[in-house]
Amino acid sequence: MDTHGPLSISMGRFRLLIEYEGTRYRGWQVQKNARSVQGELMRAVQEVGQTTEFEFHGAGRTDAGVHALGQVAHLELRTMLAPEILRMKLNDILPADINVLHVAKAAANFHARHHAVSRSYLYHISRRRTAMGKRFVWWIKDPLDIMLMAGSMELFRGMKDFRSFAEEDPERPSTKVLIEELRLEEAGDLILFRVRGSHFIWKMVRRMVGVLAGVGRGTLSLNDVKGFLTEHSDTPARLTAPPSGLFLERVYYPGDPILTHMQPVILVNHD
Repeated sequence: MDTHGPLSISMGRFRLLIEYEGTRYRGWQVQKNARSVQGELMRAVQEVGQTTEFEFHGAGRTDAGVHALGQVAHLELRTMLAPEILRMKLNDILPADINVLHVAKAAANFHARHHAVSRSYLYHISRRRTAMGKRFVWWIKDPLDIMLMAGSMELFRGMKDFRSFAEEDPERPSTKVLIEELRLEEAGDLILFRVRGSHFIWKMVRRMVGVLAGVGRGTLSLNDVKGFLTEHSDTPARLTAPPSGLFLERVYYPGDPILTHMQPVILVNHD
């Protein structure tokens, strides 16, 4: 006789750490007539949990073709599966370009987006044409002045109005963003750009990179960049960098240590 009774299946909240290559997707967010990263994950959750009754939200949206090294999401699901088993079962179903790196139990009120305090993005510019890394870089043929780019980059630091760098987004009517960290480094034939801030507006990072590239080419001046931050201009939109080189690097929560180095996703070297 079983004296323990039936197994208890209770509603639980999980925190997921996810990486993905965004080339084949129309971005993170679920869309009716397009393939999305969130949509693929939700289909996997539905199959593993055998239910459509769950909550799944990411820390932020990424555009079509943009990648992620450390997207965070929360999942509210009625299950008896341990976090590691849940991770393995999801990965068994997910396509090869989406991978759940880690699953952990989370506090009942944890919200991946609302509780994040900052986010960092990483961008790869390649100085040479590459067959192996073209899905992960922006190849710029023209010579780039790194010193000029680094100097103009500092103009973005602090609380600034990025109206000239943002696509209209009804979910975020304010265009003011606090930029906390900016870094530019060379790694072989790559130029790595990192920006960390409170949040980011649609297409903002790609337009920042496009403007920096314009400065590096010599077609934009420091005064031009200052002007984009004080008066509205359509120029950054025309210079929007391609999504291929952009990665959501990390989402930060209270107490998280800040990354101290930049690691390229792919090395593009030519000896």
